[in-house]
Amino acid sequence: MSLRETLSGYWAKLQGELFPFLEDEVGPLTPMHRQLVLVLDMAPPESFLPHLHGLVGRPMAERAALARAFMAKGVFNLPTTTSLIERIHMDKTLRRLCGWERRSQVPSEATFSRAFAEFAAGDLASRMHETLIKDTFGDQVMGHVARDATAIHGREKPCKIKDMATSMPEPAVKRKRGRPKKGEEVPAKPPRRLERQAAGMSLPDMLADLPRTCDVGVKRNASGYQETWIGYKLHIDTADGDIPVSCVLTSASVHDSQVAIPLAVMTAGRITHCYDLMDSAYDAPEIHQHSRSLGHVPIIDVNTRRNTALKAERNQEQKRQTLVGHVTPESIRYNQRGAAERVNANLKDNHGGNTVRVRGPQRSCAT
Repeated sequence: MSLRETLSGYWAKLQGELFPFLEDEVGPLTPMHRQLVLVLDMAPPESFLPHLHGLVGRPMAERAALARAFMAKGVFNLPTTTSLIERIHMDKTLRRLCGWERRSQVPSEATFSRAFAEFAAGDLASRMHETLIKDTFGDQVMGHVARDATAIHGREKPCKIKDMATSMPEPAVKRKRGRPKKGEEVPAKPPRRLERQAAGMSLPDMLADLPRTCDVGVKRNASGYQETWIGYKLHIDTADGDIPVSCVLTSASVHDSQVAIPLAVMTAGRITHCYDLMDSAYDAPEIHQHSRSLGHVPIIDVNTRRNTALKAERNQEQKRQTLVGHVTPESIRYNQRGAAERVNANLKDNHGGNTVRVRGPQRSCAT
């Protein structure tokens, strides 16, 4: 059964069985309420939270209800916790879906903030996402995985380069310019991050090696203009059907290619797919080789790297192919990379990606 048929059958079951029952219990459901019910049914947070009943001392606010409320914040695209609490107070159906019968039971904003800090420290969102992908698509073979990154604007002061904590090797001692003296040994250059990753680093080591502090990012947009932003960069692997499979949050200044190998390892541990689709920013021998070592076919746009002759040759070849109407299979598959752009836009426009109001990479990733 295809992925589309699986999701269609799941949606039909919810419409026919679950929604009528919920409307009798909690009241009429709007399309946003139905979307929240679908999310909560596919990824229930209760199984990922510790059981706190019966502990000594003052009872803590129900963490499962708070987790459902923060999931509702993303579904309803609410920018702040204050707006979330106001919506819960006014929307009786939403309040009951989260787990509170009366408005007096809704905790204060400080309790929401403490609970969110606990969820971020425990990687609740990441664990729920990983489990959902493995349980839903672990036994299926996907065709393509599109790899791309998008800017996440942060509301904090960017860190200086010297303050960015990474596990990069110490730079070699500087020597004087010019030819080395007779018998002088020239120290070898330290390996690049891509070379260290391709040499066999474990996934935790690769993720720890990536900078995650807030800094300044620079990129060239589709119109050719240079843009800068302060914050982070979210790297996403998107499978067929616009399904985000793996995500890594890094500093804004981290180049896309530095996260290709860690993302590939994460995705390979969750799903089985055939093709890796990447733009010219990922055109590096280490990425090509690593993709093939995982049994995938890399389809990566060529980066001419200021080679004007190569660029002119590729443009002429493209014109000749267009003239005769020849379309290569690689170009047809590469067009599937638009799924990454759609996922990035949906995340930022409809689920809070443009309104990150917290500080620190851990909380920003949990948002």
